[in-house]
Amino acid sequence: MTDTPPPYTAEDLASWVDTYGTYLYRYALARVQSTSVAEDLVQETFLAALKGLPAFQGRSAPKTWLTAILKHKTIDHFRKSARETTSDQLENRTGENEALFDETGHWAVAPKRWRTHPDRIFEQKEFLQALRDCMDDLPPRMARAFALRELDGLDTRRICDILNITESNCWVILYRARMGLRKCLEKNWIEPPEAAVS
Repeated sequence: MTDTPPPYTAEDLASWVDTYGTYLYRYALARVQSTSVAEDLVQETFLAALKGLPAFQGRSAPKTWLTAILKHKTIDHFRKSARETTSDQLENRTGENEALFDETGHWAVAPKRWRTHPDRIFEQKEFLQALRDCMDDLPPRMARAFALRELDGLDTRRICDILNITESNCWVILYRARMGLRKCLEKNWIEPPEAAVS
C-alpha cells in the first residue's frame, strides 16, 4: 500500500495564497522590478495552479511547486518582452568600464569594502532594497539578463533563447549590468574607503 497524498482542493489553494503570496510577490519583484508586473505574474501563477491542481500530487512542497510555476511565468514574460523590444537599450559606456581593469583583466580599481559580511548581506532588507533600486536603474534588458543569470541561475544559452540575443551580446549585457550595479551599490550601499580604514 502506497502513501498517496489526498487530492488538493481549491480551499488548499486559497490558504496557499495567504501563506505564500507575499513570498511569491517578492520573488517576482526581484526579477521584474515592476510592482504591477510582479502582481500580474503572481496572479497568473495562482490561476495556473488552480488549473493544474488536479494533477498536483504533492511530491514537492506547495511552495516549491508554486515557485516553479512562477519561474516559468517570469521566463515567459521575459521572452515576450524580448520579442517586443525593437532596439537594444544598452548604454555605450565601454571605455568608462574598461578603465576599471588592467591589461591582464584584473581589477585596476579594487571594489570597495562591504559594510557587512557577504554571507549575511542577502538577509538584510536594506541591501535587497538597494539592489532592487539599482536594478530599476538598469535598462530593462540588462536587468532581465542579470536576474535570469544571478537570481535564477540560468546558463548563457538559456538566457540567449529567452531574450532572443546572441551569446556575445549576452556577455556584453551581463558585463554592463554588473558594472552598473557595482557603481550603484558602491554609491548607495558600500561604505566609502575612508570609513573602511577606521
